[in-house]
Amino acid sequence: MFTQAEENYLKSIYHLGLLSKKGISTNAIAKKLETKASSVTDMIQKLADKKVLIYQKYQGVKLTDLGTKTAANIIRKHRLWEVFLVEKLNFSWDEVHDVAEQLEHIRSKKLIAELDAFLGFPKSDPHGDPIPDVNGNLPQIEKCLLASLSKNEKGLCVGVNDSSSEFLQFLDKQEIALGQVITVLNKEPFDGSLTIEIGSRALSISNKIANNLYVQKQ
Repeated sequence: MFTQAEENYLKSIYHLGLLSKKGISTNAIAKKLETKASSVTDMIQKLADKKVLIYQKYQGVKLTDLGTKTAANIIRKHRLWEVFLVEKLNFSWDEVHDVAEQLEHIRSKKLIAELDAFLGFPKSDPHGDPIPDVNGNLPQIEKCLLASLSKNEKGLCVGVNDSSSEFLQFLDKQEIALGQVITVLNKEPFDGSLTIEIGSRALSISNKIANNLYVQKQ
């Protein structure tokens, strides 16, 4: 049994581990959780005692198989709840994260299994992130950043790198959404900004935006 704080640590370490094959430093964990390094050290010891992670000085933290499965299960619940909130309760995609953060700590396995079935066993959440299966396996989606596309290349928008409310609201204003085909009409060598086409619309976006949109090349 884990506390909410312990589950949040496991989830954060899991996400950091997806970005690096090396051990995760206490400073990196502290930065992600916006807490003190000393607090991280104390929690790492608690989690190591529960056999969900291994910590080696100068090599950082790595989740054990149990830790990985536990973290993936938390993420699975979070993403299923996001789907539920958007599809069944009419939340917008920029509103669901904070609510799902609360709901992800519900422990009932039956509830989550029924929720998954009720939603039709979705493979991804409203932001395009894959939903781990009941065994903690994370489906791999072939994708790249829109910024990596060249002129005249096109891609299907499948996810976002930044899921903050501010960015999602910006995409809504620009009428950019998952499932749209985006064609690169022009790419500025100076700053990497793009002119893109969505449907019959052409618009200019910054390199920062292009680096926060995932696409599947068409």
